[in-house]
Amino acid sequence: MDLKGIKVGFGITGSHCTLERVFKVLEILHNDYGAEIVPVLSPALQTSENRFGCPQKWQDRLSCITDHPIITSIEAAEPIGPKKLLDVMVIAPCSGNTLAKLSHGIIDSPVLMAAKAQLRNGRPVVLAVSTNDGLGINGKNIGSLLATKNIYWVPFGQDDPVGKEYSLVAKMELLPETVKESLNRKQIQPILIEY
Repeated sequence: MDLKGIKVGFGITGSHCTLERVFKVLEILHNDYGAEIVPVLSPALQTSENRFGCPQKWQDRLSCITDHPIITSIEAAEPIGPKKLLDVMVIAPCSGNTLAKLSHGIIDSPVLMAAKAQLRNGRPVVLAVSTNDGLGINGKNIGSLLATKNIYWVPFGQDDPVGKEYSLVAKMELLPETVKESLNRKQIQPILIEY
């Protein structure tokens, strides 16, 4: 798969438990497939220190992968729309909070502004869900976004149906193929997978 010359906005939100898997795929997109990565961070990745690491750890790692400065404000993300800066926008992991806000048109973070800017131009946005309430209160937001034009999904399933019955997580390894298909305006199938 060749993504050389393709500008991929890569929005990272606060589902910290999947960050390690997301960063591995981000490196593959850049190093193996040649995609040009434009990183966008949610406030959670800029400020939250937890058992998965401190914000500086993730920002330093991101800076090593891409040559682009990290977009960390709504104001810096806004030009993505009028200047048509991206071919595709990825949100991975896409937390339940981000899903809910995107579904309701709430733009209060750099990642959400980048997605809105991309959608206003009729360009693809790829979501890689990671939420503990995907089959709960966030189910309606997933349903709404499944029916939204120019939104494409990394195939997802229940990662722990016994221990976390409402949890849904994307198969992050399928992100590059999902990106490729979204550029052709196709949804990779099947969307629902057995984890």
